Amino acid sequence: MEILIITGLSGAGKSQALNVCEDMGYFAMDNLPPALLSKFVELSMGRDDLDRAAVVIDLRARPFFKDLSKALDGLKTMGVDFRIIFLEADEDCIIRRYKEKRRPHPLSSDIVEGYRKEKQLTEDLRNRADFVINTSDYKNKDIKNKMLDILGSGEKDILISINSFGFKNGILLDADLVFDVRFIENPYYIKELREENGLSDKVRDFVLKNDVTKTFISKTMNLLNFLIPNYKAEGKSILVIGIGCTGGYHRSVAIACKLAYDLEKAGYKISLRHRDLK
Repeated sequence: MEILIITGLSGAGKSQALNVCEDMGYFAMDNLPPALLSKFVELSMGRDDLDRAAVVIDLRARPFFKDLSKALDGLKTMGVDFRIIFLEADEDCIIRRYKEKRRPHPLSSDIVEGYRKEKQLTEDLRNRADFVINTSDYKNKDIKNKMLDILGSGEKDILISINSFGFKNGILLDADLVFDVRFIENPYYIKELREENGLSDKVRDFVLKNDVTKTFISKTMNLLNFLIPNYKAEGKSILVIGIGCTGGYHRSVAIACKLAYDLEKAGYKISLRHRDLK
């Protein structure tokens, strides 16, 4: 039986993540007390109609949350296959979300105090997680796509998640590798290309036919072909690559598409996202 444990910081998107799991056929349970985790698994393993479940366990179960580490060790002893997904977001993002919803933080009437206390209390769990997702710049659809990436990736395959973005809107927060392509000639300063984006043939040709771009693509592919098998050997399931230019509209989009194409052609499983492309 497969068990997915969704946890993390309040306001980071755990409910949305659980909804995705339910839509994919997982038995879904929110706010399960850690002390009941082993019992829940025991009951579930005896059922022929239940082969995978997703549960949210977080600090709403305050008196029992300290028992979570012990409960996870118990699952290991039982030989249960489980993965932990930890969702987080930056402090200013959590504050904004709570103010928009006009709800109190579960740990404190002061949102900042609650956020910092929760971050400290969940640090060990974060270190234990199989996947850490920072949702600060995510919309609901982005959480859904990230969860689909995780749930759709088999244990033997590493998923390469390629993301274009613009540095002026902030760096890609959950990236393992970031490539800055602002050294490549900018189509923005070509009048007929300014209003186009990196998905258009004109911009793509302008960017990719540049000799500097060709060299960059070649050297980057050589690097990735070295890194990816080594990441995979160390047990990494998802490699998040960020391709950044100034606005995330021209160069990074075209180059992210090219790298995604070449990596998929090389046999890797790919997901492609353009963070700042409207």
